[in-house]
Amino acid sequence: MTRIKDIANKLGISISTVSKGLNGANDISEELRQMVLDTAVEMGYTTKKMKKEAHKKLCIFIENMDYKSPEHFGYDIVLGFKQAAYRDNWDIDILPITPSFQQKEKYDTYMLKKGYFGAFLVGFALQDEWIAQLENTGIATVLFDNYIKQNPNVAYIGTDSFEGIDAAIDHLVSLNHKKIAFLNGSLHSMITEHRQQAFYDSMTAHHLPIMKGMVANGYYVAESASYFVSSFLSKGATAIVCGNDLIAYGVMKECQALGFRVPEDVSVIGFDDLPWSTEISPPLTTIRQERIELGKCGYAALHSLINHVSISKMLLRPQFILRESTATKKVPILK
Repeated sequence: MTRIKDIANKLGISISTVSKGLNGANDISEELRQMVLDTAVEMGYTTKKMKKEAHKKLCIFIENMDYKSPEHFGYDIVLGFKQAAYRDNWDIDILPITPSFQQKEKYDTYMLKKGYFGAFLVGFALQDEWIAQLENTGIATVLFDNYIKQNPNVAYIGTDSFEGIDAAIDHLVSLNHKKIAFLNGSLHSMITEHRQQAFYDSMTAHHLPIMKGMVANGYYVAESASYFVSSFLSKGATAIVCGNDLIAYGVMKECQALGFRVPEDVSVIGFDDLPWSTEISPPLTTIRQERIELGKCGYAALHSLINHVSISKMLLRPQFILRESTATKKVPILK
């Protein structure tokens, strides 16, 4: 077990200076403090605060995702995690962070100085600084919809996008749709890549052509639809599968603005099953993610990692939810 004395010997500084660096004292330089923290992480040091039952702390880091209200995608994920963790007497901090914060604070040293046993990261992008740092972290960490290879301290939880998208294509094929477009979310996201590949795989498996210009990347917001829907329809699309429900809502509005009826002229399918998807007109056919269960799985994976059980991936099965935004194919005529 690494001691403060071991860190001091490695750095050639006093034990008291190491103690100050670990405990956030303000009478040493920030550069020296960072060096102490970096060395402590490297040597596997655990603070006394982290060892005390009264200070059992986990953190949920959230980037680029709304979570404060029940209609937000992240709300139930956070709730599910907290529900599961509280049963084991963990204190949970929820910290929204930015890319600039990740540039300023190293992941491992931030976790160490705050006394966190582990963390659940939600909403991160592939190019984020912390995602790169997780390749070598020794701290128990679970990622929602992101994956780190070959690090036994990091796990990935999510919903099986391949099964979900395939269920959507199955349904559309049963309604005689053949010209199917796909409007996906932003690039530099693992889940975007998975859903796009799932679309390609399912279309190929159903012996359907993937037409040029019928797959596009926008952002996971409704406004993305205005840039692509007209082009899809001009190419003869009779159905549009979307990367999430927000995009699907935008697609429905754009279709209607262009004079097309949903679902009589164009079928639309979302992904997520957000609470409001039953309230729009028409109610949205979608792929449900069980978000509270995802949060609970996030905690279960993190608990396993903390107890030295190495989890790689944990995927929930999606559920196809049939509502009124899909119908048997009717070839649209651009107006």
